[in-house]
Amino acid sequence: MKYIVVLGDGMADEPIEALGGKTPLAYADTKMMDQLSKKGEVGMVHTIPDGMKPGSDTANLSVLGYDPKRYYSGRSPLEALSIGVPMKETDIAIRCNIVTISEEEEAFEDKIIIDHSSDEISTEDCAVLLRAVQEALQNETYQFYVGTSYRHCLIWNRGTVVELTPPHDVLGQRIGQYLPGDAALRRMMEVSYGILKDHPLNVERKKKGLNPANCCWFWGAGTKPMLSDFEEKTGKKGLMISAVDLLKGIAVGAGMGVAHVEGANGGLHTNYEGKARAAVEGLLHQGYDFAYIHVEAPDEMGHQGSVEKKVQAIEYLDDRVIRPVVEAMDQSGEDYRLLILPDHPTPIRVRTHTADNVPYLLYDSRKDLQSDRGYHEEEAAGGPFVGQGYELINILFSE
Repeated sequence: MKYIVVLGDGMADEPIEALGGKTPLAYADTKMMDQLSKKGEVGMVHTIPDGMKPGSDTANLSVLGYDPKRYYSGRSPLEALSIGVPMKETDIAIRCNIVTISEEEEAFEDKIIIDHSSDEISTEDCAVLLRAVQEALQNETYQFYVGTSYRHCLIWNRGTVVELTPPHDVLGQRIGQYLPGDAALRRMMEVSYGILKDHPLNVERKKKGLNPANCCWFWGAGTKPMLSDFEEKTGKKGLMISAVDLLKGIAVGAGMGVAHVEGANGGLHTNYEGKARAAVEGLLHQGYDFAYIHVEAPDEMGHQGSVEKKVQAIEYLDDRVIRPVVEAMDQSGEDYRLLILPDHPTPIRVRTHTADNVPYLLYDSRKDLQSDRGYHEEEAAGGPFVGQGYELINILFSE
C-alpha cells in the first residue's frame, strides 16, 4: 500500500460574488477531484489548534501528524533546517522576507506594505539584494542566509523570541504599529530600505513594471525545532515534494526524504508536472511508502487577492499534479490511498490565512463508495469531521 497527500496551500476560501456565490474550489474545473470525490470520502478537518495563529507552519505540522502545541517552536527555525543553517540551542531564527513598501517621501513608519513577495522575485535576484544587506548589517550577533525567492533567514545569536507580524497579514496598511518592538531589528529593517530602494537591480525592476524588493521584513521567530522521526512514528518512509523551505525544513527535521524539483518556485507557474513525477518515482522506484506533494500557488494567489489566478492555481493542481499521479498509480497496479486538502483557508476577501475548517478528500484505490458528493467546502461540511488535524494522518494510514 502506498500513501499520498496532495496539499493545495491556502486552497480553501469563502463564497465569492464574482464566482456566482461559489468558492474558488467549487467554481474551478476540477475533473480529477470531482471523479475521486464520487468514489471517496469528503469531510472537514480542523488543522489549526485553538489558540494558535493560522499559518502554513502549524497547519502542515498537523497534516503530517505532529500536534503543533507539542512540536511547534516557530516558523523560521523549520525553514532554517531546509537551508542548512547550523543552529545552536541559543540561536533564534527569524524569517526575513524581502518585501515591497511604498517609496513616497513619508517617514519610515508611515510607509505602506504593498507586496509581501516583491512580485514573486526570483531566488537569484533576491540573493543579490540580500548580499548587499548582509555586507552592511551582518555581524557576530546577526547573520543572514539565502532561502528561496523572497523567503530568507536571519539568525540572532543569543537572541530572544519576540512578537513579530507576518507581512501578508498587513498588506495595504501603514507599517508603523507592526514594526518590531526590538530596537535593533527595527533599525535593521529601516537601514535595509535605505540600501535596497535605489539598488540597480530594483531600478531595473521598476523599469520593467515589477515591484521593487526594497525592504527586509522580519517575522516568524523561534528556537531550534525538535521533531520526532516520521518513519519511527508512523512506520512509513516518507518523501516531501515542495518548493518552499518551510515544508522542506519540516521534512528534514522529521527525517523524511526531500525531492528537489527543478523549476519548482512556489508561484503560479511552478513545475507541477515535475512534482507529480517526483512523487511517482519516489513511491514506485525509490522505496518510499508515503509522498507529500505541497503546492504553494493557491495560497500565493489568495495573498495577491486574485480570484482568477486562484481558480487557475486550483485547476493546475487538479490537472497537472493530481491527474498524472492518479493515472501513474493506477497504471502501476499498486494499491494506494490519496488524501487531498488545503492546510488552511486563504480567503480572497482578507488576503491572509484564517483558522476555519478545511475540506478533505480521502480516496482508496481499492474501494468505490459511489457517492454523489463533490469536493468543495459546502459539500464537505455535510461529511465527517476531524476535530484534531494531527489525527487525520492516522485515518489515512488506518487501512
